[in-house]
Amino acid sequence: MNGKNDVKPQIWLNAAHFVNDIYTGMLNPIMPFVAMKLGITMAVATIVLSLSHICASLLQPIFGFFADNMRKRMFIFWGLLSTALFISLAPSAPALIPLIVFVILGSLGSSLFHPQALGFVVKFSNPENVSKYMGIFMGCGTLGFALGPIVSSGITQFLGLEKMPFLAILGVSVAFLMFAFVPKTSHISANKSHKEFITTFKTILSNRKLNLLNVIAMLKTLVTTSSCILLPFLWKDMGYNPFYIGFALFAYNFAGGIGSFISRKFEMKVGTQNVFYFSMMLTFPMMILFMLLYKSHPTAALVTFILMGLIQWMAVPVTMVMAQCVLPEYKSIIGGFINGFSWGVVAIAMTVIGFIAQAKGIIPVLLVVSAIPALLSYPIVKKLFSLR
Repeated sequence: MNGKNDVKPQIWLNAAHFVNDIYTGMLNPIMPFVAMKLGITMAVATIVLSLSHICASLLQPIFGFFADNMRKRMFIFWGLLSTALFISLAPSAPALIPLIVFVILGSLGSSLFHPQALGFVVKFSNPENVSKYMGIFMGCGTLGFALGPIVSSGITQFLGLEKMPFLAILGVSVAFLMFAFVPKTSHISANKSHKEFITTFKTILSNRKLNLLNVIAMLKTLVTTSSCILLPFLWKDMGYNPFYIGFALFAYNFAGGIGSFISRKFEMKVGTQNVFYFSMMLTFPMMILFMLLYKSHPTAALVTFILMGLIQWMAVPVTMVMAQCVLPEYKSIIGGFINGFSWGVVAIAMTVIGFIAQAKGIIPVLLVVSAIPALLSYPIVKKLFSLR
């Protein structure tokens, strides 16, 4: 880690994260309309979106292992390039198989990008400001993820799905600019054990504190992913147009980005432990309120949904920084676990949740999903802070 903050690399890493996550946020709001075009069911469309999350997430720890042992910026460059090209092509796919191929390749690009970028954020920060810069980095990604739905839904409604490939131009341009302005870095460690794949992952997976932080990340991701995948189908069935659905997801994720930005100040006022309780416990009563309002008072329901995004994302930077501080020599790999692996595990669960939602209804499923982190938050967080 450098002894000072390197501002220029931070700027371009944040810009690249913002742009990369625009693409990762584009598919959720328009998938009901892609599904209608291709003649596939909500359950099948949920599997496609789950594949996106799986490929963008589960491999992040593995890519993080290699990223922690190289000076080159190939992961952040080729990752953003692949995300921009293939996710832009996916909505205009002529059939289910090409759609799946584009989604997988584009999502693998995001999986390449994130672990190395997370590691670089720490490398270009000094120890006193790493929480601040991590919050900014996570917030930029969240804001990009928020902007993705409104970009894709706007193009879908006003220009058509076939115009989506032109969006690749932005990501390709930023990838080359980032490659020019983010320097190579020195190796983190020459320690042989760091380069031994099995030993490295055994060390990480046997750490009880990291395991609990991973569980927290999974529980929070379960609510976020379920909401962003299932609610567009609910709103489409209620007659809302693509742009409304895109705006709803934009506002939800934008509020999440704000939550990431202010999480450090909130943590300093209430304490780290209370940030976890606040973020995990309040989701369930807010989901109940959404259920009571979404038919009779849709505007109030939308406001409730947006506030859920703010609250859910407040603990994300806190979780990431705490995890990377446990084993700082593996920060890219750990970043891959917290930011990636947790999403991948939830995505696997979504392949089943989609079928349950189709059979039992979207709202009952979301109520059960939001109750899980609320019920488990106290014992898990209490155990986490009892470990030394």
